[in-house]
Amino acid sequence: MTSLRVVDSITELTSHDAGCIAVSGSHGGRSAAHYAIAARPLLSVFNDAGIGKDGAGIAALALLQAEGLAAAIVGHDSARIGEAASTLHDGVICHANAAAQALGVAVGQSCDAAVRRLAAGTPPATIGA
Repeated sequence: MTSLRVVDSITELTSHDAGCIAVSGSHGGRSAAHYAIAARPLLSVFNDAGIGKDGAGIAALALLQAEGLAAAIVGHDSARIGEAASTLHDGVICHANAAAQALGVAVGQSCDAAVRRLAAGTPPATIGA
């Protein structure tokens, strides 16, 4: 079973969290991506923070994909920004990079369902909304 870290800020992750599933309340911007890259979780979940100018709130998707790391983002209208518990329990995935999709994370899926199934090791083909 994969460990789950629920952190209000992605900055709370360390190298000891490598391979975990990290659910954060952080925006999915460039600065947040650098913390996830350093920690190397199996999956990082962020908040889109309204997406912002030039897609700034979802920039982590491409940066993590370039590092071979899975990332998904919940909508700001489904979960409170800065509150990881809300990301986990209320969040709905609105963006996922290819690495996350390969793990079975899908747009429209609840964050809770995606995380529970991934943590339990359920094969991607059976992961649903």
